[in-house]
Amino acid sequence: GRMGQPLSRSRRYWILFTLMLTGEGIFLLPFVVARVFRPTFLSVFELTNFELGTAFSLYGVVAMVSYFFGGPIADRFPPRTIMIVSLLATAVAGLIMATIPSMVVLTLLYGFWGLSTILLYWAAAIKATRQYGGEESQGRSYGLVDGGRGLVAAAIASAAVLLLELLLPVPAEAATVGDLTQALSWIIGIFSGFVALTALLVWWTFPPHDTSATVASPKVGWEGLRTLRYHPSVWWQALILLCAYVGYKCTDDFSLYAQVAFGYDDVAAAHVGTISYWMRPGAAVAAGYLGDRFGHTRLTMIAFGIIIAGSTVIAAGVLEAALPVTLLMTIALASIGIYALRGLYFSLFQVSHFPLRFTGTAVGIISVIGYSPDVFFGPLMGYLLDHYPGAWGHQLLFLVLIGFALLGIVATWAFRQTVAKTQT
Repeated sequence: GRMGQPLSRSRRYWILFTLMLTGEGIFLLPFVVARVFRPTFLSVFELTNFELGTAFSLYGVVAMVSYFFGGPIADRFPPRTIMIVSLLATAVAGLIMATIPSMVVLTLLYGFWGLSTILLYWAAAIKATRQYGGEESQGRSYGLVDGGRGLVAAAIASAAVLLLELLLPVPAEAATVGDLTQALSWIIGIFSGFVALTALLVWWTFPPHDTSATVASPKVGWEGLRTLRYHPSVWWQALILLCAYVGYKCTDDFSLYAQVAFGYDDVAAAHVGTISYWMRPGAAVAAGYLGDRFGHTRLTMIAFGIIIAGSTVIAAGVLEAALPVTLLMTIALASIGIYALRGLYFSLFQVSHFPLRFTGTAVGIISVIGYSPDVFFGPLMGYLLDHYPGAWGHQLLFLVLIGFALLGIVATWAFRQTVAKTQT
């Protein structure tokens, strides 16, 4: 489309599809590799859980700062340019990761990804979703885009596990660290190639001339911060996101838990890690839809309740290796609660009737508080798993999650009371 000329519907769908693909693709290298293949990752990179947690932590710190500065950058350059740069930079860093570098280099890569994925990509993508999504991109279609991203993630995760199986010269239970290293290195390289290809897709689908002079991306501003004093609901919303995000961080543990507590080999453990992924598309879309019908706060509380149910089964240590189906069902249950929250928490904006022009400030604040587990939870999880070896450390981790989910229910209740007050 030239300046001011509306894009055709098919072009808009291509753009939304590209946003789904890149929205997941950009996080493959920093997150998916370590989540699906956690046992393999730790042995190949010779890391303790705490060391991997520290690398995640550096990513988190850089991401925090980036949430604030991403907006102005997204306003200055067309989304197409920023997204291509961030995807290519992310892919190049992936090629360095594929050489299986030292702990120090790996940690620096995570810091770099904090810049390339959040400072560059994230603000531009949110802006592009608003800009090209049209009217249908609000609310329910936010759930659809997240659900679409979830399908992409699940498909890629499952394909990667099959790839690990194919790349190993022997069955997984007999594989040496050398075999695993070579296989994981290939997988990281293939992921990097995929991310670079998605940059081509952006180049092809996005209009070269940015027509978005009209859509300013919301900024974090002092006036907005002053207004927030009169909107306590924003702080409760930030706390809800924090508790929900702790649950999301715990999905990192499923594959390792399967290996440590149930003696699964690397491939079988990775398969367990992907179950969680397959719960996401349905849970996020259903939550958005059911939230519209039965109320977002009520459904948020129910989702935290589902997390508590699944986590209690794990924390109580009642699962037995002889019954793999119970393990899979428990992980599926906890994941449904965790991913339902992902479909819900931005819809809470509609509930709180927050002044639209301060959305940027609110999203900034909510993101910084809400995504803070990226900073503190990796080391905490690593500490628990390293200091309490065997199944016990994993049970403690899910006890911690139960605590956060209970806090989430309290915060949701308080959010509901505050919103009711401001509306009378």
